[in-house]
Amino acid sequence: MTAPIPDNFPALVDRASREFAATEAISDGGVSLNFSELGQQIKQAAGALVASGVKRGDRVAVWAPNSWEWVVSAMAVFRVGAVLVPVNTRFKGREAAFVLEKAQVKVLFTVVGFLGNDYVSDLRESGERVDSIEDIVVLRGDVLEGTISFQDFLARSTSETFEEAEDRAATVSGSDLGLIMFTSGTTGVPKGVMVEQGPIIRGFSHYARELGMRQGDRMLIVNPFFHAFGFNGAINPCFIHGATMLPHPVFDVPSVLQRIEDDQVTVFPGPPAIFQGLINHKDLDDYDTSTLRSALTGAASIPVETVVDMRDRLGFETVITAYGMTETHGLVTICSADDPPDVVANTSGKALPGLEIKLVDDDNNEVELGQPGELLVKGYAVMRGYLDEPEQTAETIDEHGWMKTGDICVMDADGYIDITDRKKDMFINGGFNAYPAEIESMMLEHPEVGQVSVIGVPDERLGEVGAAFIVATPAGPPNLNELEAWCRKEMANYKVPRHFWIIDELPLNPSNKVLKTELREKAADLLA
Repeated sequence: MTAPIPDNFPALVDRASREFAATEAISDGGVSLNFSELGQQIKQAAGALVASGVKRGDRVAVWAPNSWEWVVSAMAVFRVGAVLVPVNTRFKGREAAFVLEKAQVKVLFTVVGFLGNDYVSDLRESGERVDSIEDIVVLRGDVLEGTISFQDFLARSTSETFEEAEDRAATVSGSDLGLIMFTSGTTGVPKGVMVEQGPIIRGFSHYARELGMRQGDRMLIVNPFFHAFGFNGAINPCFIHGATMLPHPVFDVPSVLQRIEDDQVTVFPGPPAIFQGLINHKDLDDYDTSTLRSALTGAASIPVETVVDMRDRLGFETVITAYGMTETHGLVTICSADDPPDVVANTSGKALPGLEIKLVDDDNNEVELGQPGELLVKGYAVMRGYLDEPEQTAETIDEHGWMKTGDICVMDADGYIDITDRKKDMFINGGFNAYPAEIESMMLEHPEVGQVSVIGVPDERLGEVGAAFIVATPAGPPNLNELEAWCRKEMANYKVPRHFWIIDELPLNPSNKVLKTELREKAADLLA
């Protein structure tokens, strides 16, 4: 019988090191570590952080694709009482610099050359200063001037710093600030969501139980570690249940199908587009997917046929959907393992135990069952707030602890919710939240863009993509191909609009706000 699940990550790592010692913890290329070995690597990295001058409460960032080094670095941060700042791997240098400066990051773990990424040069060439950074540790790749290799970093650990790290680990609690996860902001800049350790473990313990996870499971992790779906929903449950982490840095249908066959994958969380890609692959029947047992999907709507095909064609016994936000520690509602396909496809489940949800109208009055309203959440999963943004925090969480999600839902008599619309203008591109205000703010820096309004439009492969309506400056109009190339240089790929249209003027209401409903109608006509 395994020990009770603790409420903090250092204790969770220690429990896994004891209870699942000889079980493979992670398999990444040529590297395989069992839970005992992984625990020792994490402890050594924690000693090295102490030797590097990292104090309790300091912020440490990881900007790198999924890898075993990511897991070691992240878990070491918690062990010394510091705060983890995961950085989106799709960010360009200027975007990353904003996050690193905002969080006052002291140490940055990153890569040079891995999967073609050189984040160190990206950061330095952005022209943005991040004065708080004292160390840049290269997890993989060439060690550039002013950086240190991961192996040399680990060698900093001494018996004294190791012991100090262990002393600190013993004092970490679930109510400690664990991570600052940056989510793109509707105000035009990313916001740092402050989340604690305990609520992540508590919520995703329930998630792992619904998935039927058990010791020896093998989880393919395509969801990026920097994302709540990747860290909270993959790394964390594997430590809870003694499952093997199989990090997969880039999604590609043939390589994923081969990985499922070669690594005998049993558990596979991911957005619907991933599973649709596998189901629609012309050579699916050439691969053995018979080991697949449990899947969780979400972050976008999913057709009933996809749920049925996941069971019939991919071989999953359990397929469930869930709903959450970074601001809710990644999880609010979830389906049950025995829910039928139409419930899984048409709802996002019901509230986790210990959470309250309600739907309200614009006047904050609860709506009747079956009627649409904005989803509000209350309970342990609600974030502490936005980093250094008290006004935005107060706008999001009221004095009674209810958090506005901005999502419009319908609830049935059993408490299951169906997300029907988004009150805010956010759209989801391939599982990534994209915020028009942020994209618009960046596009307005282009000298030939006078005004711009971005909306999300349907896309067969990615769910939704951006569409930009542009009013030219007197110097314009811009060459649209050149504008698209400029956007790709300045912002993460999922933010780049896929459609660009030049119009004479933006439609405005009497308050001079852009009528995005008219733009959506216009886009539908143009795309037809």
